[in-house]
Amino acid sequence: QVQLVESGGGLAQPGGSLRLSCAPSGNIFSINVMGWYRQAPGKQRELVATISSAGRPNYADSVKGRFTVSRDNAKNTAYLQMNSLKPEDTAVYYCNADRVMTMTAIVYLELWGQGTLVTVSS
Repeated sequence: QVQLVESGGGLAQPGGSLRLSCAPSGNIFSINVMGWYRQAPGKQRELVATISSAGRPNYADSVKGRFTVSRDNAKNTAYLQMNSLKPEDTAVYYCNADRVMTMTAIVYLELWGQGTLVTVSS
């Protein structure tokens, strides 16, 4: 069973930075779109950023100019660099992967990570 493993969450001060990473367990051949979503307390999960296998990014308006999504296809790993953090960025951040194919040709249509907490507070 392939799982997505996130790392890099934690506490940051307003204006600070954090970098999140997301990598699948197991031997992966390819992943289509990888993305980051977040869910703040009492709110619905929302899109933060996605990146295609060709490296095309897409951002929510609320994070444009502050967050940068990237990926390393050789490692099947996605990153989210978060700069100029604001208290309203506080949330559990989830990694998402679309159409994950393993080396044995098993395809997972969609995978979610377990989430990593980001807290922005002074």
